[in-house]
Amino acid sequence: MRDVSKAAPGPVWASPTVVGLGASAGGLEPLAQFLARVPPDSGLAFVVVQHLDPTHKALLAELLQRSTAMPVREVSGPTPVEADHVYVIPPAAEITLTGGALHLAKPSRPRGQRLSIDVMFSSLARELGERAIGVVLSGMGADGSAGLQAIKARGGLTLAQLPTSAQFDDMPRSAIAAGCVDIIDLPGELPARILAAAAQARLPAAAAGAATGDDAAALDRILVLLHAHTRRDLALYKSNTLQRRVARRVAVQGLGSMASYADFLRGNPQELDLLFNC
Repeated sequence: MRDVSKAAPGPVWASPTVVGLGASAGGLEPLAQFLARVPPDSGLAFVVVQHLDPTHKALLAELLQRSTAMPVREVSGPTPVEADHVYVIPPAAEITLTGGALHLAKPSRPRGQRLSIDVMFSSLARELGERAIGVVLSGMGADGSAGLQAIKARGGLTLAQLPTSAQFDDMPRSAIAAGCVDIIDLPGELPARILAAAAQARLPAAAAGAATGDDAAALDRILVLLHAHTRRDLALYKSNTLQRRVARRVAVQGLGSMASYADFLRGNPQELDLLFNC
């Protein structure tokens, strides 16, 4: 686990928490299923990157608008990001978030080799850190995996469509195999998982962390398990940031308390790896 006690405070951005949605072949249906389950007042913003044929008329925004009450717009130039809006990439473009606004650029690679999802996810990681969220849906190839790794390295939340539910499962399987996915679920179930984790992340440190005796004892148990698993003494890492990160893993796993999470860790060494590397 990184030494969060020495980390400098990050900048405060004007943009809300942003959810990047990456899809390719077979992605329209899971995108529609995902957006249909997002409340219109979630407080989140959504940026959709789908590999599009540049010779076809752009209809993605129009098609997705049928699935959500949130405004859906295709980005055509520098665009400040607003909560409860959906932003869609146009054909033959790359999109990034910089200083609270979306910006377009010409693709840096020829068609067929473009990694527009990685580009978008990586920009979210750089700009938002722990407030970046990336979702990989149906698609061929491995676009999105490197971007999710960037988000996870900065403490953000990463999700992937359950591969067996995807028309083309290459992209979600690649992301999962890279070990950078926090949550795997059906497209229609992912919004609720995101909202639960986002709500947990917004809690004050006293509510999210180890202010109570029970939570303090649970955090001590978690640190003992991490020490036994990693051979690293993490006792000095009892910071509010650490408490928030543990609390978010509690939300990611759908558990009700830090004590339940400590019990869960005992039988799940892979979760210890995820917590240590977050």
